[in-house]
Formats: sequence, structure tokens, C-alpha cells
Amino acid sequence: MTGRQKKQIVDAIQIVLILIAIFIMLVPIIWIFLAAFKNHVDVYQLKLLFTPTLKNFGIVFDAPYYLGAKLINSTVVALVTVVIAIPIATMAAYSFSRFRLTGETAMLVMILATQFVPAVVIILPFFVMFRDIGLLDTRSGLILVNLAIVMPFAIWMIKGFIDGIPLDTEEAAMVDGSSRIQVILNIVLPMAAPGLLTAGIFCFIIAWNEFLFALILTNKDAVTLPIGLALFKGEEGDLWNLLSAAGIIIMLPMFVLALIIRKYFVQGMTMGAVR
Repeated sequence: MTGRQKKQIVDAIQIVLILIAIFIMLVPIIWIFLAAFKNHVDVYQLKLLFTPTLKNFGIVFDAPYYLGAKLINSTVVALVTVVIAIPIATMAAYSFSRFRLTGETAMLVMILATQFVPAVVIILPFFVMFRDIGLLDTRSGLILVNLAIVMPFAIWMIKGFIDGIPLDTEEAAMVDGSSRIQVILNIVLPMAAPGLLTAGIFCFIIAWNEFLFALILTNKDAVTLPIGLALFKGEEGDLWNLLSAAGIIIMLPMFVLALIIRKYFVQGMTMGAVR
């Protein structure tokens, strides 16, 4: 067997494995998509030909589910989390990247170490603290919790992007008379924009999909979409057609967002990988 034949066999095996992986990932999504347009009795039948219906999407927004209010809560919490987290994380990341700070390594390690603490360990202190200060079942409480979750991740990620920006560019601008603030606004931020967008996307996804803290810290007014999925139960068991319709509503913003910013997303990931 020649080297070319061996390469063709290896390539064929790789293609088969990739197709298998794609199939495994797509099957649940396809099942959810089909179930969202089925009647309850059709969900339990493995057939591709059925009479589609849109009533599931109307039911989930009516009583007793009120998915619209939960959609608003998730959107507000995720967007505000990103709007607050990215500017603060950018300032912190720039400081770590461009200045030699006392205890810099220890601070970076401590920031990273917060990601290793299981959420179930710190949920009780958050619950007690929010109960005492009146933040239980509020969007503000969820935003604070999500900021604590995404901020360390955002700092480390954005620092990697800023590290990839040539320092000579900033020094040349400062020699020409630009201040540090002007350099950041006119050079660093535009060059790091794809990276900031990438970090913002990840932060939005984390906040959008957060489940455990929302489960414990909300009850009625600030319930988010992931928690709302637990409501789709009836006397006949889980209402998979309604669950699937709600699941599509949860996934749809992620797909739309990915389609809109996919070019910048790939550019940001590539930029963060270059040193």
C-alpha cells in the first residue's frame, strides 16, 4: 500500500467520523424542531410525516406558562450582564496586559480560581445575602450573580486578545502626543473589537443559559427561560410538544446571533490564539 493510498484511507476515516459526530449533534435538534410542530399524541410516534401545527407556540405564551415574561427576564438579564461586564473586564484586562502590577500573577490566579468553585457550593451564601438585602426573585440579583460568573472568564479572554496587539503601535501613538486614554479609544479598542465581540457573545450565552442560580434565587417575578421549561408538565406527563416549542424559542437567539456575527466571531477567536 502506497503512502497516497494510506492518506486516502485516513482522510476517508476522518470524514466518516466527522459525519457521525455531526449526525449525533443534529439528531436532538432535529427531534426538538419536529416535536415543536406536532400535537401531543404525535410526539410519541416516530414518524416524519405528520400534520404540522403552530398552536404550541401560542400555548406557551398563554396562561399558565407566560413564556413571554420569562423571555423578557432572560433578555434583560443577559444583555445588562454583557453591557456591564465587557467594559469592566476590558479595563481590567488592559491593566493586566500593559502594566506590571504588584501581585499580578497572584491576582490572575485568584480570578481564574473562581471558575473552579462549584456553583452549588456558593449558592447558599448568595441566597442568604440576597434574602437579607431584598434581592431575591429580582433581575438585579440575577445580574449580580451572572457578573460574578462571567467576569473572570471575560477578563482572561480579553487579556489574551489585548496581548496579541503589538505594543509598538501604542508606543508610537504616545510618542506622537496621544494620551493613554486616546490610545485605548483610538487604537486598542478598534483592534480588539473582534475579540471583545467574541467575549461578549460567550458572556451572553453563559448568562442566557444559566440555570442553577436562577432556579434557587427566583420564584415568580424574575424567572428566566431555562427555569420556565420545568413548568411544562401535565397530568399525562411531560408536554414534549410544548417543551420543544419553548426550546426553539430559547435556541433561536443563539442561532440568529451566530449567523449575524460569525465572521467577527472567527476573527476574534483567531486573534486570541496569536501571540
